[in-house]
Formats: sequence, C-alpha cells, structure tokens
Amino acid sequence: MISAGDFRNGVTLEIEGNVVQVIEFQHVKPGKGAAFVRTKLKNIKSGGVVEKTFRPTEKFPQARIDRLDMQYLYKDGDIYNFMNTTTYDQITLTEDQVGDAMKFVKENEMVKMLSHNGEVFSVEPPLFVELQITETEPGFKGDTATGASKPAIVETGAQVMVPLFVNQGETIQIDTRTGEYLKRV
Repeated sequence: MISAGDFRNGVTLEIEGNVVQVIEFQHVKPGKGAAFVRTKLKNIKSGGVVEKTFRPTEKFPQARIDRLDMQYLYKDGDIYNFMNTTTYDQITLTEDQVGDAMKFVKENEMVKMLSHNGEVFSVEPPLFVELQITETEPGFKGDTATGASKPAIVETGAQVMVPLFVNQGETIQIDTRTGEYLKRV
C-alpha cells in the first residue's frame, strides 16, 4: 500500500479497479483547510488521463507491472508477432494494442512487453535505434547556416526530420521516445 503523500512520478497504482500511473503530482497546503495531493493519472490500458485530488493519508495498492524482453518477429497485416527468446513462446498483438511504439523497430529487434496480471497492455521499443534512410531529397551546400531540416523516410516506413547534410542510404540514430534524429552512424 502506498499513501497519496508518498506519490512520485511513474508510480503505478490500482485505483477503483483501474491500473493508473502517476504522471504529475503536487502537494498543496492551503492557508485554510486541510492539505491535499493534486495528481494527473494515466490509465495504463486505455491511455486516458484524468486529474484527481486525494487526502495525503489515503492509501492505494501498488500495481505490479511485469516487463519482459521479447523479440519482434514480423508484421502480418494488422497483427504484430513477438517471441520470448528464452521459452520460444509467441505472442500476437493487434495494431491498436501496439500503437505508435513499433514505428521505429525493425524485425528481429528486442522490445519490452509490459503486462499486468498476465495481460499485455503496452510495448516499449528500445530507447535508441539505428535505421537507414531509404528516401530523402538531396541537401544543398550552403543551406546549413540556419540549422534547417528536411523530411526523410527510414527503412521501417516512418518519417523523421533530419538535417540537410544527411543523404539517402546513410544510417542515423533516432530517439524512439521523441522520434528525433540524434546523429549519423
């Protein structure tokens, strides 16, 4: 059990039958009246965000989130296939369950499956990936004074904004959390 006074960003709880994660919290001590904790909670399964206030003494059970390393095998239509590399068990997830998490992940790369009570609710890609640019317009010499960027399509089909000096066929590193170009490899 964790009390509302001990909330921290990233803590997962079970509140009213839902598994939620604390995105933001703020301890408020008004001049008059009792103190309270103002929070923003994200429902892990549906993705919805709600704002709630709690008394600091309220207690909630902490949710146990399991993270399991899985290998992304392939995509078949709207179905993504994953394999546990130790037991060789395979899991299939729909495009709705995966969301945007797989847009920078190539086949045979490792991802993390997040589950609660055996039910997979999210896929976490690696923080940084190296992908080859398959399509972009050529940059022109002298255009780099303003730090301008241009769109590029990487080998997974996702679009990334890259600096003008990056050309087709080059491999770049991308931050999967923000989808931003980091550097050439």
